[in-house]
Amino acid sequence: MKPKGSVDSPMNIGRHQSHAAVRCLGVIAGALLASIGLELFLMPHGIVVGGMTGLSALFAFKTEMRLGLFLFLFNVPFLLLQRKRIDFPFAIFTVLGLLVFSLGTVMLHPYPPLIDDQLSAALLGGLSLGMGIGLALRFGGALDTAEQAAEFMRFGIISPEWIILIFNCTILIAAGFHFGFNQAIYSVIAYILAFEAVKIPVQGFRFSYTVLIQSRNYREIQADLQRYLNLRAAFRTFPAENGEEHGILECECNRLELFRLRAIVRDHDADGKITFRF
Repeated sequence: MKPKGSVDSPMNIGRHQSHAAVRCLGVIAGALLASIGLELFLMPHGIVVGGMTGLSALFAFKTEMRLGLFLFLFNVPFLLLQRKRIDFPFAIFTVLGLLVFSLGTVMLHPYPPLIDDQLSAALLGGLSLGMGIGLALRFGGALDTAEQAAEFMRFGIISPEWIILIFNCTILIAAGFHFGFNQAIYSVIAYILAFEAVKIPVQGFRFSYTVLIQSRNYREIQADLQRYLNLRAAFRTFPAENGEEHGILECECNRLELFRLRAIVRDHDADGKITFRF
């Protein structure tokens, strides 16, 4: 006889099914919101963002083929190549999101843009696209596999973050050559806004974060945080494998101080680890 509340009890099965249904709806809603941002705001004005979405947009403009086709073809291969490093539910929800994202852009393609002003299109399109991608991430899926592609293509001392940065800059520069300087400016605006908008569904409207800093030079970092940012960082020490003493600093930091905090940590320890707790 199985104990009450076991994993496969009807109550738990129903709970898991309802949780999966909510995640599906969240990913689908995010994909639809992102497709609206692309097809009804950005694409009609020749505004291109970064990531696989931007690469797909460039190919769609060059070949005059549907954007949805490239969104699916460029994203799915890297998801398959990284299948051993990602869990099964994430892969399923990502494929679902990409299908809805691709089909959504195809269905919305015949419709005219919602607004004619390019700056407004860049702002609203970037916001809609970023919010859609963030919403899909919040519910366990993804609409852009640029991060998986960077992990697969990483080599030498170049980190995935630098690969993504170089990749995005290349896309924006290519868009500038194709559409002109003015469109490049609008593309940069849309990209920055989309990048920031992704964080809203994932993190919520937060203005401060708990920052954890792991470094061998924690005392110097702690002193500079107090000196330059007036941040009081508590710390605890633990022995490392090589016998050196390491420490973890913990402090509260607002959005405006994040860049300077990272700079202080990198000045003292290029290998220091910075994580955020929400």
